[in-house]
Amino acid sequence: MKTFVPVIVPLAGALTLAACSGRAATPDETHVVPPPANVVALPPDSPMLAHIGLDTVKLVDLPTDDIFAPGKIEANPNRVSKIVLPVSGRVATVLIRTGDAVRKDQPLLTIVSPDADAAMSAHLSAQASVTQAEAALGKAQADFDRASDLLAHNAIANKEVLAAGNALAQATASLEQARAAQEQALRRLAVLGLRPGDFRQEVVVRSPLAGKVLELGVVPGEYRNDTTQSVVTIADLSTVWVTSQVPETYIRFVSVGEEIEVRLIAYPGDVFKGRVARIADVVDPQTRTVKVQAQMDNADGRLRPEMYGSIHHIESVSKTPVLPIGAVVENTDGRRIVFVETVPGRFESRSVSVGKRAGEVVRVTSGVAPGETVVVDGAMLLKGLMRR
Repeated sequence: MKTFVPVIVPLAGALTLAACSGRAATPDETHVVPPPANVVALPPDSPMLAHIGLDTVKLVDLPTDDIFAPGKIEANPNRVSKIVLPVSGRVATVLIRTGDAVRKDQPLLTIVSPDADAAMSAHLSAQASVTQAEAALGKAQADFDRASDLLAHNAIANKEVLAAGNALAQATASLEQARAAQEQALRRLAVLGLRPGDFRQEVVVRSPLAGKVLELGVVPGEYRNDTTQSVVTIADLSTVWVTSQVPETYIRFVSVGEEIEVRLIAYPGDVFKGRVARIADVVDPQTRTVKVQAQMDNADGRLRPEMYGSIHHIESVSKTPVLPIGAVVENTDGRRIVFVETVPGRFESRSVSVGKRAGEVVRVTSGVAPGETVVVDGAMLLKGLMRR
């Protein structure tokens, strides 16, 4: 019995272990193979997956050659009116204020002017001249008819008929001259906006276009004798121009009709579109730049003259793979990497070469292909999980 017990105990222990395990252990279970050093694997139930944002590498149209130049917003010079007084006189009323929006032909101010009464007198005088000329023509016509009748009966000489005919021609010419003077006087009244025959009228200055009052340099009661000085400036700001100074070394990349992008200090993050309308014919000798002007739509009125910003001139565009800025991180060895999802939950770090930034994206020249799924949010988290 003493020699038999030691044999039974090991056997019982072996049977007990076999019964508990149910099967023999395999080499794969005793030696788990870790993923490669450039791969981060997360289990499906990992809470870290909620912090990982994915997107695909996209192809977008980006410029191949572009120029950035400082610029500012200006009123469209073709839609700016500097209004002068049509006559000298005293300003009776001013009906607008700086910054007001005005309609075409809206009254701006009124003037009491002796020139208005003079224009009215000229019209009445011309009207009287027409009446006199018509009377003279009637008499000359009657004299000519009488002389012609007497000549037919051999009662007068032929030279008297010739004299009557000459007087008739002169009376006809005088009537035409009087009517021309009357028409000129009427047109003068129309230009001043006056009604014929009504003295003591005020001259009303009206807006020649719809727009905004940018400058107002006159007050009621002021007497103005200079009819060449601007008193009101009105601009139609539904379209504006943006002016940039492009270095002469880059002017070959700019052409009339090309599209530009404008970014303004007043609206960070917003991009406005326009097209080049004019390129100056001369180079500024001081700055060695060429003035380039582009027209922009301003129907919403956000663009105001003298706003500063930068103008992006684009020569040509091509399909370029891009990634969001946050997708690219710098590795410990200085390389730029992105994380590509090969299968759900498995992320492979990959070295990439990037080009110039374009807004919120960056050009990718090598390392990933369009359509591949990359991590665009949470790349720094995966970088921290990589084995070193």
